[in-house]
Amino acid sequence: MTEGPMAAAFLAVIVGASVIALTARRLHSNDALPSLEGWALADRSLGTVWTWLLLGGTVFTAYTFIAVPGLVYGTGALAFFALPYTVIVCPLAFVLLPRMWSVARTNGYVTSADFVRGRYGSPPLALAVALTGILATMPYLALQLLGIRAVLSAGGLYPNAATGDLVMAAIFTGLAVATYRHGLRAPTVISALKAIAVYGSVAAITWLVLARLGGPGAVFDEAASRLAGPGSGGVSLALGPGQQPAFATLAVGSALALLMYPHVLTAAFAASGPDTLRKVSIALPAWTAVLALFGLLGIAALAAGVQAPDGGAEAAVPVLVDRLVPAPLAGLVFGAITVGALVPAAVMSVAAATSFVRNVYAEYFHPTATPKRQVRIAKVVTLIAKAGAIAFVLGLRDQAAINLQLLGGVWILQVFPAVAIGLFTARLHHRALIAGWAAGMASGTVMVVREGFSPLVSLPGLGPSGRPLEIYAGLAALLLNLAITLAGTALLNRIGTARGADTTVWAPCRPDGRLPGTGESTS
Repeated sequence: MTEGPMAAAFLAVIVGASVIALTARRLHSNDALPSLEGWALADRSLGTVWTWLLLGGTVFTAYTFIAVPGLVYGTGALAFFALPYTVIVCPLAFVLLPRMWSVARTNGYVTSADFVRGRYGSPPLALAVALTGILATMPYLALQLLGIRAVLSAGGLYPNAATGDLVMAAIFTGLAVATYRHGLRAPTVISALKAIAVYGSVAAITWLVLARLGGPGAVFDEAASRLAGPGSGGVSLALGPGQQPAFATLAVGSALALLMYPHVLTAAFAASGPDTLRKVSIALPAWTAVLALFGLLGIAALAAGVQAPDGGAEAAVPVLVDRLVPAPLAGLVFGAITVGALVPAAVMSVAAATSFVRNVYAEYFHPTATPKRQVRIAKVVTLIAKAGAIAFVLGLRDQAAINLQLLGGVWILQVFPAVAIGLFTARLHHRALIAGWAAGMASGTVMVVREGFSPLVSLPGLGPSGRPLEIYAGLAALLLNLAITLAGTALLNRIGTARGADTTVWAPCRPDGRLPGTGESTS
């Protein structure tokens, strides 16, 4: 394939994203004093369309779009847990995000750790939530770079390590400058290009690939035939009875974990009101449809006989595109996936920086920091986060980043009791929550590492016919977390240990979208 037209199309998309990022200043409010709420949350002013673009562009990352078909290519039917997982997220978001937004707006909270600090009156618990979020976010940010590198390598746009690394760093430099200046507004405007590019490119590429391979029926038949041959390792496009518990627990556990990530909550907090978030939650499955098409491309890669590099199944779809698609269209597809990495990467860096400034720096090092100073420190931390992600990817094996991101999913799930359950009850004791969190973090880490960094843990004798039962390690750790939290709460309440004061002002929205006791509309 000719690299010139591909590179030109790719650069056109990237330059377009950079130009669009410069328009982020138009989303700035007039005469607003510097504040984290303004820089990190766009003054909580995003309407339904912008919130849908930003939240969808944040949840559905570039690495997701190449990792899911890569998993289909490498593991078969089990990889499709990502589809029900992203569907389960929608009703959870419909229930949790509007309530969280209302409480955050009423109390001036910017992060989930702010909420935990006010809800339980416990700085250590808030610190645990903040550090867990930062720890889980950093490898997730690094994976966006891995997604870009996989695309560049498959398209021949990553000719050697030094040149390719410079290209990748240059792409992130533009993003870093835009995010530094405009905060969350930069990825918000880029998310519009991401949606257009991703939707358009995946529709075109799916139609073209299926046409060249003989249609959907021929694709599935050929993929099944190849998997039935020797060397398939038992991979199948049909879910076996023994895989069903793993499939279900991966879907449920991943959905619960997703809404606890700081970058997802940051995008949600930027909405103009709870009604906006309800509308967006209903419309989010439109992004799941795109993910399903990418999963179908993983099956097409099997049918086409694509040979992905050893340990690099995520390259299956980029290799397929490079093989079957005309150069200009392939460049547009690779550019779309790369832009797809820029939106979540920017939001992740903003979320990590905000958590650090609000819940570490201002809480423990500089309690009297002015809003202007907090914004200045957060801007610097976003640059450090992006530079750290680049250094991490260039300095370590790809598998190390993937393993740490897998652990990050298990870790972030352990803040669910303090954050999500805390939205509806204050009865859980903060010390019991800390004990449960610590137990969940430790047990989840041990299970994943012991299984060779597999997300699944085997429970002997609990499956059909006495066979091992495989379930998601993060969900198993969460169950232990909840058990210890509930038992600890009962014990501490029985012995009369004082519970931390709840300083949160609870003001769930009325049906008209106004906060009780005020005349201020939330939308």
